[in-house]
Amino acid sequence: MTTALAVVVAAALLAGALLIWSRTRRVVTTPAERAVHSALHTASLAAVPLRRGLTEDSAREAAPHLRALTGAEALALADADGTVLAWDGPHAELAEYFGEAAERAVAGQRPVLVAGPGRGEHAGRTLIAQPLLVESNGVAGVLGVVSTGQPGPGRLGAVAEVARYACGQLELAELDASRARLDRAEVRALRAQISPHFIYNALNTIASFVRTDPARARELILEFADFTRYSFRAAGEYTVLSDELRNIERYLALERARFGDALQVRLRIAPEVLGVVLPFLALQPLVENAVRHGLAGTAHGGTVSIVATDAGTDCVISVEDDGVGMDPDLLRSGALDAVETSPAGSGEAAHVGLANVDDRLRAAFGDDYGLVVETAPGAGTKVSLRVPKFRAGIRP
Repeated sequence: MTTALAVVVAAALLAGALLIWSRTRRVVTTPAERAVHSALHTASLAAVPLRRGLTEDSAREAAPHLRALTGAEALALADADGTVLAWDGPHAELAEYFGEAAERAVAGQRPVLVAGPGRGEHAGRTLIAQPLLVESNGVAGVLGVVSTGQPGPGRLGAVAEVARYACGQLELAELDASRARLDRAEVRALRAQISPHFIYNALNTIASFVRTDPARARELILEFADFTRYSFRAAGEYTVLSDELRNIERYLALERARFGDALQVRLRIAPEVLGVVLPFLALQPLVENAVRHGLAGTAHGGTVSIVATDAGTDCVISVEDDGVGMDPDLLRSGALDAVETSPAGSGEAAHVGLANVDDRLRAAFGDDYGLVVETAPGAGTKVSLRVPKFRAGIRP
């Protein structure tokens, strides 16, 4: 009985496996479907290196996949100067002729055909040099194809389409590079906005402890050195929340040394979000504004609260003060960085760097991840942001 039951179970499992296999197999059954699937897969493999821009390494990685898309005997890639970066397939001795044709294709910004390059054994072949025209930058390089016989309109059209696809990936690479350059420029601008008054006051505070409490002065010097080292570091547009919070602790240590009990700080950080990646210096401007507004125009001082919580796929971070607040109309008008005279009469920017942080969050994660500001005159200010726990391509 047991053996019979085992046979029945095995037969059922086999039938189920055959059913799953047959259903999966029907996904790409016809030759046309398989051809489309193969072409799309090959195109995706070519896109990966091309998204890094056209270099020797990326050209060498992309060339075999582009060759498969064109169906060419051999395929080559050259830069905008006609220098051959990669050759895939036989007939490598034609690279010299391709280089010359590439220079002509770049100069004329049109395809160049060379019949029987090198003569001899290559008399029946044609070399096609197709310029890679990127809309924003002109010619980015040249795609070379070795074809048997005289290429017809179909072959020339296929080469042109593959070149157009490569141009699209190179244009995306340039956009990525431009965004990275913009991010670096915005970080430099944000560093420039770190209040010079804070630096001046921090140094004065340290100097005041030199005679009265040398040990405390040494601690503050180390905090100041670590704060500036992190804030002006050269590498990376992104950081992890734990590092950002550690630098904020250094900043607050210097401010508490200056204000004493007038500045109260409350932290509530969920341990599971400490590794979340966010734009570099995304929190520093929020905390600096909170300290300034939490203390401005008050005789009793103020409290700054920093909260980071786990919200499923996102991390929610808020920085709140109980200070003077501001007119919400300024926010509705988009003037996050508008300059207004604070109640303390300092004349400093009302909100240093908030527009900068908002722009960088949206550029990194999309428009759903900008800053949210809640404020009213006399009611304090709360600035919140959401950061995805994971986003492909964004690393510290």
